[in-house]
Amino acid sequence: MTAATQQIGSWLAEFAAQANSPLRALHEAAFARFSERGFPTTHDEDWRFTNVAPIARKSWKRLAQRTAGATPVAQLPEEALKHLAQYVNQSNAFAALNTAFFDEVSFYHVPRNTVRKEPIEIVYEAEGEGVTHPRTLIVVGANAQCTIVETYKGKGAYFTNAVTEIVAGENAVVDHYKVTQESPEAYHVSTLQAALGRSANFASHSITLGGALVRNDAGAVLSEGTEATLNGLYIVNGTQHVDNHTVIDHAKPHAASHELYKGILDGRATAVFNGGILVRKDAQKTDSKQTNKNLVLSDEAVINTKPELQIFADDVKCTHGATIGQLDAESLFYMQSRGIGKADARSLLTYAFAQDIVDRIKVQSLRDSLERALFEKFHGNAE
Repeated sequence: MTAATQQIGSWLAEFAAQANSPLRALHEAAFARFSERGFPTTHDEDWRFTNVAPIARKSWKRLAQRTAGATPVAQLPEEALKHLAQYVNQSNAFAALNTAFFDEVSFYHVPRNTVRKEPIEIVYEAEGEGVTHPRTLIVVGANAQCTIVETYKGKGAYFTNAVTEIVAGENAVVDHYKVTQESPEAYHVSTLQAALGRSANFASHSITLGGALVRNDAGAVLSEGTEATLNGLYIVNGTQHVDNHTVIDHAKPHAASHELYKGILDGRATAVFNGGILVRKDAQKTDSKQTNKNLVLSDEAVINTKPELQIFADDVKCTHGATIGQLDAESLFYMQSRGIGKADARSLLTYAFAQDIVDRIKVQSLRDSLERALFEKFHGNAE
């Protein structure tokens, strides 16, 4: 029996032990896709820098998940069933695995013409050695507005395999934040997919501060006149590994997208950024900008960055770029000449590099908590 067959076999036993569900057909189809594809390997182009063998080799047992407000699948309303699993790419093995196993959904519906002032806060918390499959579905009606904050955290050597789908109607405004603060021993794989209506405005900010191995896939499909922003900040040290893959799909004309991902690496940490922008043939008058900036603080840290453009229209404005650098020697010297110790000067400059992303966060309580977390990381003291 091959290792791959053994991997699928352990998941099959877990799948067969699941209770019957009104979504059984959906679960079975997804598990069939997962079984057919198996886990990705470093031979797959999208996974060449991220080895998921530690996840694939282990037989994972389901963990009880503590998620306030989640709805069991047997109680899902029609509005949820209409959209569930309609947007995320099920050829993604991890997304298919989530679809096969989720038994509850954090579902929120913001009706048309509604402005939801308080953020939708969703906290996924795991504890122990096992796997959870968090599933989130947000449906925002035409001319509606909302803010979403997803947080992932826990204790132990667990595996979080998450999928989030966001549907934004015509002229909707959606501000989304994902904060990954998993335990130092945890694995975290997530897929975010947004389907954006005509003239919608969507922004997603991914903040990765924890986890032994983290893979974030984020994608958005834009309609005519849509504006979309994907921003990210990842801070890794020790032997941590984080991989961010993004795909912005300009499917219709007159849409704009903006993307800024910044990374800070120390110790023997590794990181990946792969940002894809697809401009389809009919998507004339597209305006798209993508930037990835990395600050490498040690000689052993490694970053692999690959911004990509695929343009099939001829009347567009598209730019992309990536930088990898160290702390500016002149700035360090200037601060030290003003009486600031070298360690403090390094911390201040690193903090300033990260602050650029944090300042873009509109939720005051979230921005305050992240500023405290950054201060602890770079100064060793939250006071």
